[in-house]
Amino acid sequence: MENENILIETKRLRIRRADLHDLQFIMDIQRVPENLKFIVPFDEKFHEKILSGTCADKMDVIVEERDGKNPVGYFLLSELDNPHNKVEFTQGIITKKNCGYGRESFKALLQWSFMTKKFHRVFLDCKEYNTVALHLYESLGFKREGIMRDVICTGGVYENLVLLGILENEFEI
Repeated sequence: MENENILIETKRLRIRRADLHDLQFIMDIQRVPENLKFIVPFDEKFHEKILSGTCADKMDVIVEERDGKNPVGYFLLSELDNPHNKVEFTQGIITKKNCGYGRESFKALLQWSFMTKKFHRVFLDCKEYNTVALHLYESLGFKREGIMRDVICTGGVYENLVLLGILENEFEI
């Protein structure tokens, strides 16, 4: 891995651009039942396009422990190449739970988004019943902006998504 692939590092984590070697990890992490109930997974061809560099507006990102380089999470960033200076955190999944890695990686990606990439806005959506994630996002400064009602159907059940956003002047390091 070359240094240009590293987006940002924290005391414990390295967040880097994923490559084709990470494809199996990305596919596996999406299929874990505990994660699957909170996300809409994407297929292998979708990720192959991103990892091959043919989707300039999307990036798969790996979160790994700095000391052992063990992958502990994955993010999908979207709308990176747009005229409105915003980025969507489309997916964020942490495999190593209850270690603070979710908070640490989200905060680091916000710092990268606002301070390095100079985005004006970061936004995401979250299933309405994912109270743990909603608490995390709001504690990082995200504001609820609305609800999309019955917008996705999972297992024959329609679900609401909460829309959240944070602006560059609302982010605190």
